[in-house]
Amino acid sequence: MKLHGYFRSSASYRVRIALNLKGLTTEHLPHHLRKGEQCAPAYLAINPQGLVPTLENDAGGILTQSLAIIEWLDETYPDPPLMPRDRLRRARIRAFAQAIACDTHPVQNLKVLARLRQLGLPEEKVTEWAAWANREGLSACEALISEEAGPFCFGEVPTLADLCLVPQLANARRFGVDVSAYPRLLKAEAAAKAVQAFADAAPDKQPDAE
Repeated sequence: MKLHGYFRSSASYRVRIALNLKGLTTEHLPHHLRKGEQCAPAYLAINPQGLVPTLENDAGGILTQSLAIIEWLDETYPDPPLMPRDRLRRARIRAFAQAIACDTHPVQNLKVLARLRQLGLPEEKVTEWAAWANREGLSACEALISEEAGPFCFGEVPTLADLCLVPQLANARRFGVDVSAYPRLLKAEAAAKAVQAFADAAPDKQPDAE
C-alpha cells in the first residue's frame, strides 16, 4: 500500500495511527502542502480534491477521505477492531469523530486559513479564527465523553474517536489554545500517546518532518 500524506496533516496523522495499530506497512509518499504539491496535475489525477491523505491499496484501488480510509482498513483488517460491536456505542464514537473531522478540522485547515489571508485578514485574526474553531469543537468533545470512564475516549482500548482526538489536540496547541480546559480529553490523549502505534505516527517522527 501507498499513503499519500504530509507530516503535519492531521487527517494523514489519523490514518497513520490506524495503519500502525493494524500492523500494516505502507510506502509513505509526502506532498508538501505549504508548497502546493497537492495541486500538481499528477496528484490531482489520483485525488481530484487535492487533499491528503490518499491511500492506494495493494490492488491499486484509490481511497480518499481519512474516515473512509480508516473504515475500510477496519473492515479489511479487523484485528484489532477500532469500533465496538455495540451499535449504540459505535454511533456515539462516530459522532465524536465527526465532530472533529467534519465540524472542527475543516474550518481551521490550511486551505481555509489561506483563503482568510486572501480576503485580507491579518495574521493574528487568522490565528484567532483557527483557535476559536478548535475551542468550539474541543469543548463539545469534552462534554461528549465527560461520563466515559476511559482511560481512552470510549473505554479501555483506542477507537476511531482517539484517532481523531490526538491529531486535533496537536492542532489546537499549534494555534495557542489552552488545552488544560479539557481534562477528560487530555486523559484520553495521555492513554493514547502511551501506545507505540500513536507515538510512531506523530508528525515529528515522519520522514518529511521539518
